[in-house]
Amino acid sequence: MRAGDLVGEVALVTGALGRLGPIWIEGLLEAGARAVGLDLAEAKIPDAFARLLDRHGEERLRLVRADVTDRESLLHAREWCRHQGWSPSVLLNNAGIDQPPTILPRSYRVEDIPADLFRGVFDVNVLGAFQAIQSFGPDMVAVRHGSIINIGSLYAAVAPDQRFYDHLPTDPPFLKPPAYGASKAAVVNLTKYFAALWGPYRVRVNALSPGGVAGGQDEAFTRKYVARVPLGRMAEPADLAGPLIFLASEAARYVTGINLKVDGGFTVW
Repeated sequence: MRAGDLVGEVALVTGALGRLGPIWIEGLLEAGARAVGLDLAEAKIPDAFARLLDRHGEERLRLVRADVTDRESLLHAREWCRHQGWSPSVLLNNAGIDQPPTILPRSYRVEDIPADLFRGVFDVNVLGAFQAIQSFGPDMVAVRHGSIINIGSLYAAVAPDQRFYDHLPTDPPFLKPPAYGASKAAVVNLTKYFAALWGPYRVRVNALSPGGVAGGQDEAFTRKYVARVPLGRMAEPADLAGPLIFLASEAARYVTGINLKVDGGFTVW
């Protein structure tokens, strides 16, 4: 990643106030882009995002409230971008629902998982990405310039190893829910769809699938997870910026329709 790779570009990041949002945004800003973060009206601004605002100011970073499951709110965000002269040339579909043990209010046997819980993951992870592409992609097509990056997961390619969680004292035992990986596999296929559709208009569409990112996971989980990773550790935030900037920039001008796995080799087995 070079400091000037994205000078002159505007990057829009959905789920900007979530765990990975500020990590992606920092990388985009450091590469020279201006950034627009999208997130829910009720989402609190985390310290990591506030620090980026303090460092870069509103000349480089803006926050717009929108819900990726609400098409009208996305269209309002698009109009704001147009009016401000901040029309995105990079779209990062980061908004998503994961379901780690610390988030779910309770654990379920697989036969008891509520349909609404399953459906809610797809509404954000798949429908949300689709609607963001619908809303911001056509402007890129019109000017024949743009990069869309959909955040996938290593679980788009492999099933979760439930033994990572068998030390947790829950009843019933915690299961990594099936909706998450299934939704991320759908995101990878959606990526290929739009890569084929918009390739003739020089709009590139790729997926970036991180492995586990270090973030306060319990010691037993971390030990079991890392034992499965050829590079012998979880991802750090600095590991994610370079692949993102590569896909967003002209360095990847002949790259479209791929799923770039940034997982330390987790999925080689």
